[in-house]
Amino acid sequence: MRTTAIALLLLAGCIDEFHGSNVQLDLSTSTPVQASVGVLPGTDQLPDNVHFTLYAFEQDDASGKPLGRLFEIDTFEIHRLVDLSSPCFIDVGEHVPFPGLHVSQYVDEILKKNNFTSTTPPPTATEAQKIEVATALQRERNVEALAGSEGLKVVTSWSGGGYHVGVAADCTDTTKIPPPMCTDEASNERRLAMCREAWSHDSNLFEGTDRVLTQPLNGTTRGMVTGMNPINLAPVGGAQFFADEALDDFQGFAIYWQYDDVNRDGMPDYPPSVPMDERHELGVQLLFGKPTAPTRGVIHVRMTNFTNPSLTADLAIFANLDEDEVHF
Repeated sequence: MRTTAIALLLLAGCIDEFHGSNVQLDLSTSTPVQASVGVLPGTDQLPDNVHFTLYAFEQDDASGKPLGRLFEIDTFEIHRLVDLSSPCFIDVGEHVPFPGLHVSQYVDEILKKNNFTSTTPPPTATEAQKIEVATALQRERNVEALAGSEGLKVVTSWSGGGYHVGVAADCTDTTKIPPPMCTDEASNERRLAMCREAWSHDSNLFEGTDRVLTQPLNGTTRGMVTGMNPINLAPVGGAQFFADEALDDFQGFAIYWQYDDVNRDGMPDYPPSVPMDERHELGVQLLFGKPTAPTRGVIHVRMTNFTNPSLTADLAIFANLDEDEVHF
């Protein structure tokens, strides 16, 4: 028994060291988000079919263009945490009253459930009914705040896709996701099933929820863009990546955005309006910066946009984690 215990102890102690780097990214409030699928981007938005990539490189020219060895640290997307125009912004789980219901219809369904003809309680309303309706109304206000121009922006996994099945024009089309106004039980069940099928085929396709801000319905939350939670005015911000390579030997860092390659032909899906001479391999440079080492064991990079001074980011890089004697 003693021999077995010693063997198990030694086995438990055999843990491989991580030889890469931890990258912590703080993006400024003015960082653009991707537009909703099928919606033309606004002034502070990028097209929906793009992604961002963080690169490290050995050298650069005067304009920040990378030269020499190039290392892709990670690829990500940036979305509104709550997207009311998404066909799969729905309620999921056994604890919700209407599984599969589009959240934009939640208040109306709660009013009908409690026999309210308006938000004013009828004389026969019980205290429990008043509380349920009031809670639903507060949720509606929270959702609108999170989805608004001052709402939360989230750094997410990169899917390179969307809800390809499309949205039906009415409640009778059973081949596509029912539109939000279809609230009958059959439509909710069909919407739930189709959204779950899309998520099962693309685990990186991001769909946020107002119920648990850091636990999306699908995809991965890498962190938040710097800002303020409009519900409680708490500050938020900070995303995190792990790179397999030690990042202490690079001379510059940059973030680019590029169109996705949805049709998988090896080329980004540039719209016809983009001239050929503007179709670059890496895409469009958003941020650029050079590293400094103000603190032992930490590389700091202040990243800026060359034309927009309010668009910035800060990188804190913990390189060579297996040799870090300061933080671990």
